[in-house]
Amino acid sequence: MIFKPSLPAPGADTSGDSYLPGHGNGGYRVEHYDLELDYRVGPNRLSGQAVITAVATQALSRFSLDLGRGFKVNRVLVNGKPAKFQLSGRDKLGIKPMKSLAEGAEFVVEIRYVGNPRPIAGMWGDIGWDELTDGSLVASQPIGAPSWFPCNDHPSDKAAYRVTLTTASPYSVLVTGNLVARRTGGSTTTWVYERPEPTAAYLMSVQIGRYDDIDIAGVSHSLPGQGPSYQMSLRLGDDDVEAVLGAIPQRAAVPARLRRNFARDFGRQGQIMDVLQWFFGPYPFDEYVVVVTDDDLDDPIEAQGMSIFGANHIDGRRTHERLAVHELAHQWFGNSLTVADWRHIWLNEGFATYAEWLWSAESGGPSAQAHARTWHARMASKPADLRLGDPGVARMFDERVYKRGALLLHALRHEMGDEEFFVLVKAWAAEHRHSLVTSADFVALAEVYAGRSLRDFFARWLDSPRLPPLP
Repeated sequence: MIFKPSLPAPGADTSGDSYLPGHGNGGYRVEHYDLELDYRVGPNRLSGQAVITAVATQALSRFSLDLGRGFKVNRVLVNGKPAKFQLSGRDKLGIKPMKSLAEGAEFVVEIRYVGNPRPIAGMWGDIGWDELTDGSLVASQPIGAPSWFPCNDHPSDKAAYRVTLTTASPYSVLVTGNLVARRTGGSTTTWVYERPEPTAAYLMSVQIGRYDDIDIAGVSHSLPGQGPSYQMSLRLGDDDVEAVLGAIPQRAAVPARLRRNFARDFGRQGQIMDVLQWFFGPYPFDEYVVVVTDDDLDDPIEAQGMSIFGANHIDGRRTHERLAVHELAHQWFGNSLTVADWRHIWLNEGFATYAEWLWSAESGGPSAQAHARTWHARMASKPADLRLGDPGVARMFDERVYKRGALLLHALRHEMGDEEFFVLVKAWAAEHRHSLVTSADFVALAEVYAGRSLRDFFARWLDSPRLPPLP
């Protein structure tokens, strides 16, 4: 059975995470990041000033932040006073303030730094700030945020952001947040974005390139009918439908050469948004932004209120539409609801994968049951050596975490019945909006809406490496 984790008390330079304790730091929580950045595309040169407002959760004579070793730190102030600091080879910036910080005290750290941003090396490859052929992107899950700014790089420390970035005027700059100002002076343009919702550092992203700005509503074409087929089993009235389906601004940044194919591939994006709101409840952010780079990418990337696709994902045939659904679903599951510890990663990927199956059924493709049968057979052919509730750090992004997570949800839907299951899903998204979640949280809420113990069900699906039979 899954129990709420008891994390060790984190030290100054460890988060206490069961998988990635070296990423993130203890002793404080961040409330706000204010980043002022100047980026030169050609030499890949980033100059930055970070002003971080935090609260000490214990008395601190020293503390640390995560920052990539590609930078030189020129100055650190704590509460306006010079502080001693050292940037280590472990991507850690150790800071010793002039005066110790009392437990519960709010403090402000100012860091000036400069260098050539480069990805952070990890077992999943290089992650973080990366150069494109003409521009740059940020893909930070799970350890890449320190590649471009000093931070507390753990998903449990969510904060608000203001990001100001100046670069050459021919380039568009998209940051995860609401664009609040844009100023052009001489040959450069300054872009200012604010992200007011609590956001994990790995979900902050910067995209720089030569892009056309597209209103996705202008390319969307709805499917026939009045809404998802599940409407009848929910027995919702018109007022309920209107409350669930909100008009969410959606826009895209796309290379000019890919506009025609993008219009076809994302032509149903408005309907996808409607369907996912139907099943999951209101979209949790003010807008949704899609970025298509002019380079190929191995996989799409989700960020807070944004998803990034490679040119290879745009072919004019909707070949990769399921990936568009998957990344949009992460806005609820992974971004608004963020795992408190990386071992609960199935809560992100299982829901996003199940969203693909739900969209397939609503758009005239195979039913969720058909997908479940197909993937259950494939998963049954693989080694029974992965526990979904604790897959291990090396298997955080194993295909089995994604597919077995979706299979768990489909089995739970059968266990509870359609109506109770989808009411649970909406409650899960609503009650934990912009907060942290664990497997134990989901189990507890599922039992509330089922009206009975589901201990044996979740023990089979989360704790046993053996794949349970499909209902």
